[in-house]
Amino acid sequence: MTLVPGSERPISAERDSGWQRGGGEPSLIEVFRSIAVAPGASPWRKFLAFLGPGYLVAVGYMDPGNWATSLAGGAQFGYTLLAVALISNVMAIILQSLCARLAVGSGRDLAQACRDGFPRWVSWPLWLLAELAICATDLAEVIGTAIGLQLLFGIPLEVGVLITALDVFLILWLQSRGFRKIEAFVITLLGVIAVCFAIQIALADPDWGQVVGGFLPTKEIVSNPNMLYLALGIIGATVMPHNLYLHSGIVQTRAYGNSLAERREALKYATLDSTVALMFALTINASILILAAATFHVAGETQIAELGRAHELLQPLLGASIAPSLFAIALLCCGLNSTVTATMAGQIVMEGFIDIKLAAWLRRLVTRLVAIIPAVIVILLYGESHAGKLLILSQVVLSFQLPFAVIPLVMFTASRAKMGELVAPYWLTAVAAVIAVVIVALNVKLLVDVFSGG
Repeated sequence: MTLVPGSERPISAERDSGWQRGGGEPSLIEVFRSIAVAPGASPWRKFLAFLGPGYLVAVGYMDPGNWATSLAGGAQFGYTLLAVALISNVMAIILQSLCARLAVGSGRDLAQACRDGFPRWVSWPLWLLAELAICATDLAEVIGTAIGLQLLFGIPLEVGVLITALDVFLILWLQSRGFRKIEAFVITLLGVIAVCFAIQIALADPDWGQVVGGFLPTKEIVSNPNMLYLALGIIGATVMPHNLYLHSGIVQTRAYGNSLAERREALKYATLDSTVALMFALTINASILILAAATFHVAGETQIAELGRAHELLQPLLGASIAPSLFAIALLCCGLNSTVTATMAGQIVMEGFIDIKLAAWLRRLVTRLVAIIPAVIVILLYGESHAGKLLILSQVVLSFQLPFAVIPLVMFTASRAKMGELVAPYWLTAVAAVIAVVIVALNVKLLVDVFSGG
């Protein structure tokens, strides 16, 4: 018998061969198993003990990149793409449940699992692709946060982009306060975002019959290249690759027990936490699209892709001076939240794939600079009008990277040698495999349309 690094849980000899080859400490070692789970607590108290990681994951499903794709989709096609938002959310719930299963069942996050389960000629390209996804995520956060600063305080966009580099100090301060403080910070901002959108939706007064109809998928989503491009962007913005690494890492902040029964219970509560949180994320994503459909699409403003332009039109279309401010406040909160979660995801990816420990401030500064440089170049060369297009493009890049995170996740959680008694049931593996196939097929379809001029 051997021990999973950083825990007291034994793993069987057959699971040890090949799986623990990478060795090393757990990612985010400073918060690993730092939150107690009382063995004899009531179900409600145990649920509260596991409450938190799901909402950090949910942040990635409503970041500024989601705003750009949802605004563009609602403005151009009305409520039609609500079906894509719903399907994407169902995909996300299933995939994030596999992340929790991987973490609890194997004691490894997805990055560590790739390092241990694949040869270097496979794991290193996967690491580079994961880093690319985090850079694309960070690009969306940089632009979204800068736009929020501009809308609220009149700060020029290029200056706002540079200011976002200072978020490293926010991250360091939060990390010094403990993981529960990070979760409280994120959940508080999510509450502010929810209130802002609830008020805006009430002001927009959408046609609720059309809203309900929008959740039913149509053939046009696949047959119309423009609609497919935005649909794929919504999938990329919803099922974000870095969230798969993030969730499989932060679930292990809970000090659940070592027995099979205790780990089964931990998996149940971790899955419940992420499912509830992602349903909350769906309401936010749907609200953005509904707001765009009820205001811009109805008014004939079908080419809204820039967040700044959307902000300008909200007051005259809704007839309320508070609407633009609510929009900007929610956007800034989204940007700040995404900054926190992307930082942790980046740390998990680097430590898990290549077992390199960098100081949090250095890791964050390097990643943020990689995102800032292209954002500043685009703004200086092409102006603010192209920032929205860059946001949408970043989400499509995320969608292209998805298969390289989803396929290993499905493979690992389906392996009894790696997961033991917590191996994913056949039906769950089959559904997740279908999701992976759909994502790959949509990517291929988009590539064919792009290169054929469709």
